[in-house]
Amino acid sequence: MRVGCPKEIKNHEYRVGLTPGSVREYVAHGHTVIVESGAGAGIGADDNAYRAAGAEIAKTAAEVFTKSDMIVKVKEPQASEWVQLREDQILYTYLHLAPDADQTKGLVESGVTAVAYETVTDERGGLPLLAPMSEVAGRLAIQAGATALQKANGGRGVLLGGVPGVLPAKVAVIGGGVVGLNAAKMAVGLGADVTIIDRSIPRLRQLDDIFNGRIHTRYSTVEAIEEECFSADMVVGAVLIPGAAAPKLVSREMLSGMKPGAVLVDVAIDQGGCFETSKATTHAEPTYEVDGIVHYCVANMPGAVPVTSAHALNNATLHYGLQLADKGLKALVDDMHLRNGLNVHKGRITNRAVADALGYEMAEPKAALAA
Repeated sequence: MRVGCPKEIKNHEYRVGLTPGSVREYVAHGHTVIVESGAGAGIGADDNAYRAAGAEIAKTAAEVFTKSDMIVKVKEPQASEWVQLREDQILYTYLHLAPDADQTKGLVESGVTAVAYETVTDERGGLPLLAPMSEVAGRLAIQAGATALQKANGGRGVLLGGVPGVLPAKVAVIGGGVVGLNAAKMAVGLGADVTIIDRSIPRLRQLDDIFNGRIHTRYSTVEAIEEECFSADMVVGAVLIPGAAAPKLVSREMLSGMKPGAVLVDVAIDQGGCFETSKATTHAEPTYEVDGIVHYCVANMPGAVPVTSAHALNNATLHYGLQLADKGLKALVDDMHLRNGLNVHKGRITNRAVADALGYEMAEPKAALAA
């Protein structure tokens, strides 16, 4: 198969779909790999590194899209990219379609087979291709939030860990999954007073054991979220419903009860955000203010640390990517966990959460592939 990797074009996105190490694996499996010139610059991998790994270097993205049977990316295709996709291609990348009607329409009209990293599952019910970027985003959320809390950046002027004689900052983390766990780890490590809110009591027990009493846990109710937001210096939105739009758990009305200069970090922004006042931002302009509350809503947070992120992502995606390259659509038929990643196929939506969010009729994945 001809596997293509174009350069990412989203604002301040420095990751790359295939590292030179991954290219070597595809080539070892007998595939041709076509990489756009400069695609790996953000991780310090020049064209010669890709040539040494066995890749062909294309001068333009158009050449990659035209020559390739499968496109491997990091972020969802932008408007100039989805118009280059076609029915006989496989697209393998993050998609986050539920809050993105335009992209969904573009992929449906292209006829492409689109496999989303974020809905591929494993035998334990986890999301193995989402997990590494959730780890990165959770940890970055605290770094970004701590910076936004500085007075010069519009924040309250609070140091997360405090100092002797001065209380540390209060951090509320809404959601105790991979993002929430990693955000809490960073916040606790910096000395903050941390509370994790989740609706799963077994998960709260697990988190209590992990942190050995160094954090507070609360069962998720409207009252609990309200109380924690009102007392917090930083709130991290770490809510995930796989494939679906994130629920709005913090209303605009609640902002009036928060401390002026408090910071909201919405890691769920890829799925539409879990704060009512969230809107996607970029690394170029990461924050904005609503009713005196600083919002950090960068939609590609891991892009800020591309060396770490790209290698972590490739470690997770390579196995499934090789299945797709080796077996084509048969890989989706044979592996139910990979098939769960199928969001669009030949003009049909094949993911229930996406179909429900955007008003499409869902096609059952196995039936769509058989047709």
